[in-house]
Amino acid sequence: MRASGRHFAMPTSVLPRTVLLVLVAVSLVLGAVQSAAVAENTNRDTGSGPWTGFAFDACTAPSQRVMDRWLRTSPYLGVGVYIGGSMRACEQPRLTSGWVKRQTRSGWRLLPIWVGPQASCSHYRGRISPRPGAQGRYPVAREQGVRAARGATAAARALGIPEGTTLWYDIEAFAHRGNPHCRRSALRFLSAWTTQLHRVGYRSGVYSSVSAAIQAMDAAPVRGPRSFVMPDHIWFAWANRRADAGLGHWVRSPRWQQTRRVHQFALNSTVSHGGIRLSIDKNFVSLGRVKAPRPTPMCGVRVDFHHYRPLHRGHSGPQVRAAQCLLKRKGLYRDEIGPRYTTDVWRAVRKFQAGRDVRRTGRVNASTWTALLAGGRRAVLKRGSVGDEVRRVQRAVNAALPRPVRVTGVFGPRTASAVSRNQRRTRQPDTRVVAHRTWRALAQGHTGHPRSNRHHARVRRA
Repeated sequence: MRASGRHFAMPTSVLPRTVLLVLVAVSLVLGAVQSAAVAENTNRDTGSGPWTGFAFDACTAPSQRVMDRWLRTSPYLGVGVYIGGSMRACEQPRLTSGWVKRQTRSGWRLLPIWVGPQASCSHYRGRISPRPGAQGRYPVAREQGVRAARGATAAARALGIPEGTTLWYDIEAFAHRGNPHCRRSALRFLSAWTTQLHRVGYRSGVYSSVSAAIQAMDAAPVRGPRSFVMPDHIWFAWANRRADAGLGHWVRSPRWQQTRRVHQFALNSTVSHGGIRLSIDKNFVSLGRVKAPRPTPMCGVRVDFHHYRPLHRGHSGPQVRAAQCLLKRKGLYRDEIGPRYTTDVWRAVRKFQAGRDVRRTGRVNASTWTALLAGGRRAVLKRGSVGDEVRRVQRAVNAALPRPVRVTGVFGPRTASAVSRNQRRTRQPDTRVVAHRTWRALAQGHTGHPRSNRHHARVRRA
């Protein structure tokens, strides 16, 4: 893939060997692990759920070392992988059900790509039949689309990619204007691809240049005797270097809202994260409206605040209850949760402050709040992550920084900016990724404020 053809058509002399390799690999995996892989992966999210964030695609599935390092250091949460097709250019020695399982367990979202016959007016050897047949229904093109969908679903199941996942068909750029048979046969092919995927429980996606299949689908009828079935999602190549889901003037119909798109905004980019360089295409993903699951109950008290005030003995109010709850969950406070900052709370705070980069004052200042709120499981988080771990980060940066973010459980652009500010203030690499180093700094109470660490701030009455 892509519009440049960098990951796409190999020389024609090599194509037969590529087809043979794909068929042999798929058949071997199907015979050995298909049933087990499907059973193991039904409860794992390979990218079928809604999410918004950044993804990359490379020619060959990267090694585990690269995936682990990039998960911790890059902005990418998704990865495009070429699972097969007669026109796939890249051999995939690492792409197995085990590779898929390891990535999804780590938190990666997968974008599975199938590369089969191309438009009849393209310059590729394997093409979609342009013959209209009886009544202009393009029966050969339709059959090719069905076969492509069957091959993609067989490969997906062999890799443990469950139903409900979007499978993407890669159709490269082609000049459809002035060539109605090329355009209609490509549309009939893609229509059959979508219909067949829906029959077996997968979602349909189409990747193409924004001026090729994307624009052709935009102008195609969806009602009447000569209508076409549209894919659920589109992935459009438009190298305008804008990381958004905007289609500009290219698509005018409302078929694919902002939440049904992937935008490939930069091609053939050589980038480095965590000291590892890759040649990739960059993508912005907007697939569905993201909503975090309900938060885990926290002692029946409120713990989400825009600002966390300094607390000391004699104070009272909802933030005192929040501090008691956090201390109780760590086994340091054993009394009933109440409205007052008692001597027992003071002692529990001193115990908590021991061993952290916070002075043992018994007072809850910005550093102590940050450490209290950040404690817990340390998953790698970045834009597109959701859940209670994101809420913990949002609470902790609200305690550490003067400009708060809403505690939503969704790691969006504002949370990424807050993480970036915290990383700069505490002299960490500005990755906008919450990995081990950032978690450790938050859990130690590092805020970057000159009076926060080792020096308690002047206490104001809550």
